[in-house]
Amino acid sequence: MTMNLFQTAQYRTLMKEHIHKTIIYLFEQDQDFAIACETKHVTFDPELPAEIKETFNETVLFVISGYTFESAKINDEYFIFEAGFGSENFGSAVHVPLLAIKQIFVGEHPIVINLAESAIVPKQADKAKNSKAKNSMEALLNNPENKKLLKKKQ
Repeated sequence: MTMNLFQTAQYRTLMKEHIHKTIIYLFEQDQDFAIACETKHVTFDPELPAEIKETFNETVLFVISGYTFESAKINDEYFIFEAGFGSENFGSAVHVPLLAIKQIFVGEHPIVINLAESAIVPKQADKAKNSKAKNSMEALLNNPENKKLLKKKQ
């Protein structure tokens, strides 16, 4: 079985840290930049009107400059900034999970390329966790000596 190196927990952690440190560096250098993100993972507060959101493709490019740059902040999980959208300049706070950032650009130059998937769907993660717990218990109970120990505890 071939493991996809770019979807391992280790690589995802590495990319998340790299994206985080790169954005911090750009802040420290007072450098405008742009991010290309997976739209499905981006949230808006308040939610954008449907006619604006429908104009987004699967990947959207946000230019982080001016007021958007000044309002931007980052934590261990999200890059957050305020921006205006559409001809009405509808204001919204944009929350982008760090791993949803697929590229970071300075000018025309891509300086970060992220191949890691953005997130594991929570239901899948819960199923995997429950499955591992069930398999662990089955393995434990397969040994007759363990069964005896569990009976003594009760």
